[in-house]
Amino acid sequence: MQILSVSEVNHQIKSLLEATFIQVNVSGEVSNCTHHSSGHIYFTLKDKDSSLKCVMFRGNARNLRFRIEEGMSLQVNGTISVYVPRGEYQLNCLSATPSGIGELTLAYEQLKKEFAELGYFDKKLPIPKFPKKIALITSGTGAVLQDMLKIASRRWRLTQFVLFDTLVQGEGAKEMIVKNIQYADTLGFDCIILARGGGSLEDLWAFNEKIVVEAIFQAKTPIVSAIGHEPDVVLSDFASSLRAPTPSAAMELLLPDANEWLLTLDALNSNLEATFKKILHKKLDNLAQIDLLLQKLSPFSKLQRQEEKLKVYNELLKSKFSHKLSIFATKLEPYSFKFTQKIEQILNKKNNALLALLTQFEAKNPNLQKKGYLKASMQGKVLQNLKDVEINSKLILEDCSAKAEVQVLSKTCF
Repeated sequence: MQILSVSEVNHQIKSLLEATFIQVNVSGEVSNCTHHSSGHIYFTLKDKDSSLKCVMFRGNARNLRFRIEEGMSLQVNGTISVYVPRGEYQLNCLSATPSGIGELTLAYEQLKKEFAELGYFDKKLPIPKFPKKIALITSGTGAVLQDMLKIASRRWRLTQFVLFDTLVQGEGAKEMIVKNIQYADTLGFDCIILARGGGSLEDLWAFNEKIVVEAIFQAKTPIVSAIGHEPDVVLSDFASSLRAPTPSAAMELLLPDANEWLLTLDALNSNLEATFKKILHKKLDNLAQIDLLLQKLSPFSKLQRQEEKLKVYNELLKSKFSHKLSIFATKLEPYSFKFTQKIEQILNKKNNALLALLTQFEAKNPNLQKKGYLKASMQGKVLQNLKDVEINSKLILEDCSAKAEVQVLSKTCF
């Protein structure tokens, strides 16, 4: 039996294996995965009984739309290669696809997770309520553009639109989308709309690309992502400031409705008028109160109030004085009667005394007696009138020379 060196054995194994396993498909679970800075990917495929070292060099790894990760179920296509110096063999992977899930679906989920961790979905710029100038990044030949402009014409004709004719699918689409986003971002637009019609995940993939999402994140202008139909969700939707279910819906969301605003303005005008009237009435009431207060504080008003007070006090004094006089008069009334009675008594007494003196004076007046007048007295009293004499009364008659006593025998009154 021929004795072979180690190198000879390894070379023979290399020739045998590489000739036999020119192209093989292998499935297994990924472990010990390393993404080298050179771009190569090193990992191991294993099942419950065995493991197989694998490598995917940079040229093939660049074509992957997903990232090979630890624990992933993977199906790879490649060739067996032997490293003679160590007597080791590995699978040189030409392509790889995830097991049980589509390549694009997996890539989508991986990119979504990566972008979220990088914070690409966190930045949201405010959308202006009344945009004056909007950039449209979409295909200039598609029906999408016409649908959007039709809705814009119906809702709000004051907005200017500038079209950036762009590839939205296929080779070169992602680069053109990024270029137009970056250019439009420098022109002072109020908003940028990314738009395209519906399609498969493959058709819409340009809007999932990392460079597109990064361009949206880095833009200083708010971007609206309006890609596909409502069920279609691409990664640009998460990175943009606003996601619209469809391109037409983007116009509905961005542009105000002129008819609604006319109604709103009418309502605001009515409310403003009512508020103005309310404020005016309130101010007029305040002015009236201030005027009243000023009137109260003016010297003339004070003088008027003092005059009114004096009138009141005067009437009150009169009333009290009259009341006092009435009370005093009431108290004096019994004394007044007694006083009057007393005065009358005194006057009568004085009158009688005066009459007596007058009688005496007349009786002793010699001039009267010389003329033939007689003094008549009865019971010591001078008679003033013969009517007072009664029949059979005795009288004493005197003149200046003598006195005689007579008896009345008869009397005749005239």
